[in-house]
Amino acid sequence: MAKAIPVILELVAVEAGLRERKKQQTRELIAEAARRLFADRGFDMVTVAEVARAANVSEVTVFNYFPTKEDLFYGGMRFFEEKLLDAVRERARGESVLDAFRRPVLDGLKRLAADEPAQVIAAAGNLISASPALEAHEREIVARYTRLLADQLAEEAGAKPGDVEAVAVAGALMGVQRALVVYVRSSILAGRRGPKLVADARSQAVRGFGRLEKGLSDYGSERQVHRAAKTRGGS
Repeated sequence: MAKAIPVILELVAVEAGLRERKKQQTRELIAEAARRLFADRGFDMVTVAEVARAANVSEVTVFNYFPTKEDLFYGGMRFFEEKLLDAVRERARGESVLDAFRRPVLDGLKRLAADEPAQVIAAAGNLISASPALEAHEREIVARYTRLLADQLAEEAGAKPGDVEAVAVAGALMGVQRALVVYVRSSILAGRRGPKLVADARSQAVRGFGRLEKGLSDYGSERQVHRAAKTRGGS
């Protein structure tokens, strides 16, 4: 019996892992079905029932994963924000929070070279700009994941929730990432595409995260402003 216990525990762990992967696959399937419908017909013209039919699941299942229609629209955004938190949580020993957070952001820019991601972002950008409800929900998501990151950093440092340093670091990191999202979205809506867009967005990201790496002690000084102007002029 004692010998069987490790085997039983291993089977339980495998089964739990399979269930978790199936849940994640279902979640991604629903989000992708919603994305296609919203892109084709607009946010207001699509119902949750139609999303459920497109994903071949029940409406109850959709609401289990996405409590509101706005959550459905921002499924991809939520996946990526969770990826950023995971990257920080699971970073290698000795790696800084900044390096861990920055890596998936820079890696994610590579996909902008293809036409389809740019088209998806353009369609989403048009829908967001036309819907105050979507704009408000996007701000709520950003605020929520910034709080989660701050709590995660505070816990890691052995500090209390609401620790000012943890909140400041989380706000700065998420601020750069969200500013980059806005920059990319506006660039795509202005018609920019391909490798040039990727290179430009990467330059913006490197400069933004580089400022966090250097700190703010010289930001806005005459010397720093002159140096930044030379850098932009040479790019």
